Amino acid sequence: MAYYLTDGIYPKWATFIQSISMPQGPKAVLFAQRQEAIRKDVERAFGVLQARFAIIKNPALFWDKVKIGKIMRACIILHNMIVEDERDGYSLVDVSEFQHGEDHGNSHVDFTYSTDIPSNITNMMDARSRIRNRQMHQQLKDDLVEHIWRRFGHGDDNN
Repeated sequence: MAYYLTDGIYPKWATFIQSISMPQGPKAVLFAQRQEAIRKDVERAFGVLQARFAIIKNPALFWDKVKIGKIMRACIILHNMIVEDERDGYSLVDVSEFQHGEDHGNSHVDFTYSTDIPSNITNMMDARSRIRNRQMHQQLKDDLVEHIWRRFGHGDDNN
């Protein structure tokens, strides 16, 4: 099951993995450190992309994963190209003529693409139950703690 790294304000659903607020023992401490660091990095990077590209500000709930992936990769590539161009400097160009005022939300979002959407109410309710299952949430979190420990917990040379 896919999951999202979150902070403590999210419910304990199988798809949301929070840090451990008061970690006890080296495995829990390592998991908390890595989860919090990665979550902050992702939030920062996503915030930069949202600020630059209106398409990322819009909900993508009904888009298929392939399309979302292509949009995100395109935005990351464009962002990197812009940063590289700005680093080289273009002081001879008056950029004010290219800058827009307020964002009026005129971006068009195509909601016609959809896959992986449950085809009927039974499937939808089953998916909802699995996601909200607290035992599944705890099992996934325990599995992630063990995975992080196996991958990074064997001395300082792997961190």
